Amino acid sequence: MQIARVCGTVVSTQKEPSLTGVKFLVVQLIDEEGNPLPGYEVAADSVGAGVNEWVLVSRGSAARQTPGGESRPLDALVIGIIDTVSMDSHRLYSKREQDR
Repeated sequence: MQIARVCGTVVSTQKEPSLTGVKFLVVQLIDEEGNPLPGYEVAADSVGAGVNEWVLVSRGSAARQTPGGESRPLDALVIGIIDTVSMDSHRLYSKREQDR
């Protein structure tokens, strides 16, 4: 899993049938110091994340799995909305502080 920040959304009315109803987000990965890494990625959203939230992103074969056993053509899937991130006794991110 990796940490990312949601930067925007992607709307696609024509897509692979197994992706019908799936929301897509534009995410930017975050480094260990809390800084955004260059580049963006599109990830399917399974948790209802919003713009500027920090999220957990699963990539590769783990992103393609569904509870029903069906495989979908995904490279990245948002699987969690982050409340806080701390490293070396230092808080990098707090959703509560962002919401103020």
